Amino acid sequence: MKNAMILTAALVMTIAPMAAFARGRIVVREPVFAGGYYGGNWGPGYGADYRLSPYSGTGEVKFETKTKDASVFVNGGYAGQTKDVRSMHLRPGTYDITVRHPGVPEFHERVFVVVGKTLHLHPNL
Repeated sequence: MKNAMILTAALVMTIAPMAAFARGRIVVREPVFAGGYYGGNWGPGYGADYRLSPYSGTGEVKFETKTKDASVFVNGGYAGQTKDVRSMHLRPGTYDITVRHPGVPEFHERVFVVVGKTLHLHPNL
């Protein structure tokens, strides 16, 4: 019984470092955002040198209004003022967009965002 426990302990002590060594050799390369583009650790020697826009897979919603301090809400959540969110990049889907300015009736529109397309909204405030 004692010999079996010693043998098991020796086996575990031998296998554990090998498992840690094998785990350390696995390298996962993730895309890194740098300079306005996503780029991984890829170069001429690593195959394709890909460049993806940080907004790939999204659609754009642009507000065209002269009012700069109106509040913009997307699905009920505050997104900012029109001067700060003139252009928003959203994932594809349906959104409720509301623009509010004191003393003026609010602008409300349900929009569907499509990848690669730009939707122009004209809130008359």
